[in-house]
Amino acid sequence: MEYDFFAYLSRMKYIKRWALMRSTVEENVKEHSWDVAVIAHSLAIIENKIFGGKVDEYKTFALATYHEAGEVITGDLPTPIKYFNSQINTAYKDLEKLACEKLLDKLPEELKSSYAEFITPNETSIEYKIMKSADRIAAYIKCVEEVKSGNKEFAKAKKTVWKTIEKSDLNCVKYFVENIMPSFEKTLDDLEI
Repeated sequence: MEYDFFAYLSRMKYIKRWALMRSTVEENVKEHSWDVAVIAHSLAIIENKIFGGKVDEYKTFALATYHEAGEVITGDLPTPIKYFNSQINTAYKDLEKLACEKLLDKLPEELKSSYAEFITPNETSIEYKIMKSADRIAAYIKCVEEVKSGNKEFAKAKKTVWKTIEKSDLNCVKYFVENIMPSFEKTLDDLEI
């Protein structure tokens, strides 16, 4: 029997993000997932090492790695459409859930439960909440990079995403915003080696 799960995941590189906006540098879902994974992992480590948390750092990393996996079936629906109204949002969440279940069906039965933990995660866990914060931070960094490149197309998105980050009550997010985020505003010449 053939299992197509990994072949589907390899197609993440073909799914363009920010489809309704002109980007100076295009971003695909695979690149975005890597950025989110690195940020989520760092947030989990910060939470544990600086704030005495009990976050599973590797689970957080894996959640972030797979957080957009369903988009290999659905594509990336632009945010203004996804959140246009509650009916569309609910329908899209149902579609995402179905896509993730279909994707899991592309695995051998013996592996499904191991991947289900990351493809269809518990949304109340601290690891999931940290991953979602990392997702927002990655979106904000993309906006910063575009605005720095003179692309005003991302100016409003930058403000909107920033407002969601500011609302976070997670200590690790506040730490990241205060101590790490400012570096993304710098040019290469401004970064110190």
